[in-house]
Amino acid sequence: MNIEPLPPRLRSDRPSTIALRGLVVSCAMLCCGTALAAPAVSAPGAGSTAVAPQDAEAVTVTVRRRSEPLQKVPVATSVYTAKQAARDNVHDLQGIFSMVPSANFRTSASSKDRTLFVRGVGTISTSPGVEPSVSTVVDGVVLARSGQASADLLDLDHIEVLRGPQGTLFGKNASAGAVNIVTARPTSEFKAYADASYFSGNEYRLAGGVSGTLVPSKLTGNASILFGGYDGNVHDNYRDEMVNGYQHRGARTKLAWTPDDQTRVTLGLDYMYSNDAVPNGVFVSSSQVAYPTNAVTRNAALASALRSQGVTPSDNNTRVSNNTLSKSVDHNGGVSITLDRKLGGGYSLTAISAYRRWQNTQDQDYDQLSQASATLPQLRDHGWLDFWQASQEVRIASPKGHFIDYVAGLYYLHANDTETYDRTLSPVGSTSTSGHANFGTVGNNYAVFTEGNVNFTKKFRAILGLRLLRDDLAYQFNRTSSSAASVTGIRPNYASSGSTAHNGYVDRIGLQYDITSDINAYFTYSHGYKGPAYNAFFNMQATDAQALKPEQNNSYEIGLKSQFWHRRVTANLAAFIEDFSNYQANFLDQVSGATVTRLINAGSVSSKGVEGDFSVRPTHELTLGGNFAYTYATVDQFKCPTGAAQSCNINGEPLPFAPRWKFVLNADYTRPLNDRFAVSLDSDYTWQSRTQYSLTETPDTVQKAYGIWNLSTTLEDKVHRLRLTLILRNAINTHYYSYMSYGNLGGVVGWLPRDYGRYGGFSLHKDF
Repeated sequence: MNIEPLPPRLRSDRPSTIALRGLVVSCAMLCCGTALAAPAVSAPGAGSTAVAPQDAEAVTVTVRRRSEPLQKVPVATSVYTAKQAARDNVHDLQGIFSMVPSANFRTSASSKDRTLFVRGVGTISTSPGVEPSVSTVVDGVVLARSGQASADLLDLDHIEVLRGPQGTLFGKNASAGAVNIVTARPTSEFKAYADASYFSGNEYRLAGGVSGTLVPSKLTGNASILFGGYDGNVHDNYRDEMVNGYQHRGARTKLAWTPDDQTRVTLGLDYMYSNDAVPNGVFVSSSQVAYPTNAVTRNAALASALRSQGVTPSDNNTRVSNNTLSKSVDHNGGVSITLDRKLGGGYSLTAISAYRRWQNTQDQDYDQLSQASATLPQLRDHGWLDFWQASQEVRIASPKGHFIDYVAGLYYLHANDTETYDRTLSPVGSTSTSGHANFGTVGNNYAVFTEGNVNFTKKFRAILGLRLLRDDLAYQFNRTSSSAASVTGIRPNYASSGSTAHNGYVDRIGLQYDITSDINAYFTYSHGYKGPAYNAFFNMQATDAQALKPEQNNSYEIGLKSQFWHRRVTANLAAFIEDFSNYQANFLDQVSGATVTRLINAGSVSSKGVEGDFSVRPTHELTLGGNFAYTYATVDQFKCPTGAAQSCNINGEPLPFAPRWKFVLNADYTRPLNDRFAVSLDSDYTWQSRTQYSLTETPDTVQKAYGIWNLSTTLEDKVHRLRLTLILRNAINTHYYSYMSYGNLGGVVGWLPRDYGRYGGFSLHKDF
């Protein structure tokens, strides 16, 4: 990593410097005090995103753990910037992934259940004993659990979505892809900003930050803070209030110390509080349609109960009636220390030490109704999670320009999870039953890795990468129930524990050829790996006590990256084939009429397709862009568990969250009005084909094809450094669901995204 030249000496008594010191210290105290020193929550009792041509050459990424131009990297990569996020009013991965054709996001009532997908592959599981197929990295620190990655993104610089296996350099394990989140770095010159936005639905966002020199020539820092909220777009009839909203509070700071010209030490602190009042789905239908027979099972009792509570299941339903407020409350925070040191001979050393903690409390209305009936009892869930991780990474980068250049290193991660979960069953005219589970996991991951180039000529090179790793995983589980037999949604007493270990490897082999200075082609073969797993969850039973085998895959990718017409045109293409074995997937099960899931090695699946992006700048004012993904992700051979119904055979059917087609088209027109004012007009249109949301392949959990059109216009005052942006999301008022599944006691439910319907507002940005 190249260290920036040291800043020129600044007067330490400047008001801006004094103000910056105060805010950075205050923000650091907030991060440390809340994220790291806060009392523990008490346990309960019992294609690429198109880049504008004028920016394409300047876009640098750290896909291979050193700064390189995006157009030179032999990896299919999408880049999404902070400017785009502000224009689209999206501030988390769910919103950002809607703009990335190769990526998808599974939402849920609890952050524990949210999942990332790349090229149709991801891991759906609430178990702490399962790692994600898509790894998320924030400023070089791997997030071991998917739920950690669902928080609001504060002070974002840009996001890199790497497609295909990325374990040689991004690690823990990243069998399907990696999401590299990069936040803003401190600057030597003083900068400050303030953001305020407001949208229909009473959504607001207030953010601000400063950056600059704290100690001349030695210490720079930045700090930012966020307050945001939204009432929601679902009406709860029982409470007569809006739900499906959120309240977010957070802060982030970095301090960069440069004791000499060769060294930089960066301290990073962050904390985010999230309170998401997300219902456990809205009813789309009270019936269910079976696979593969298409037989319809009607549920008259459920239909009657919903009707009596003022809920009409339909594709346009935005109402629930819940006597338990479903919500997920998260405390996410951490600290990292990054050392960058220039060594002799052009070598550089990077060491990252990090600690992160995630606490989650969730409540869910499991039965999704506000009143019990003879066949529809009341069930309430309450869960608590306390997770922490500590990691250490050390890597060395060789100088470029030699016959061989490389990055090599060592990695260690320790993860510790403790959870409790309570479920209460209250049937009509019968005694209540309660179940209480204590469970958790401890995991260690060790790795040695390297990836480099063998430069046969200045234009032709080989790519070689290897990661050798070991996973150690142990779990413990204990459930007590007031019933000696299974009742709706609750199994009887059960306790178990176990441990497993596995040695694995990840590799990458490829060739890259620079046809011209602006056109290069590459071919890579990669072997991906995701470690062994335990299915530790509330309804765990003896069949879950056996460790799942590691998930492994082989990936082949060929790509072309090009620029033409004095770099006014950028056009990139990538084609891929990926084959997965021992695919770890959730299989639907029943406990006395209630839907539960269990994780299994489901067999073999594959994903193949073509991705592309282009951007054209025909005039200085106008930029046109687009990107697409054609993904054919299917189940090749499904291994039905013992006792499963014949409908378990889903060979040849699509993987969930894998639309066959997805594309984004965008246009930006920016024109100066005079020396002071400029105006911008932006438009984008996203479209995706029908999407199956369930591995059971049930016809009624399919989201039909839909398109979303967004508009925005910005007026900029260059003199006062002020920008006003008017934003209209989902201008054609398209209704769609970001996720659909079977209801826990019957019917079909869907989750409403923020842009389920048309909404608009404004965003005001001020630079100081």
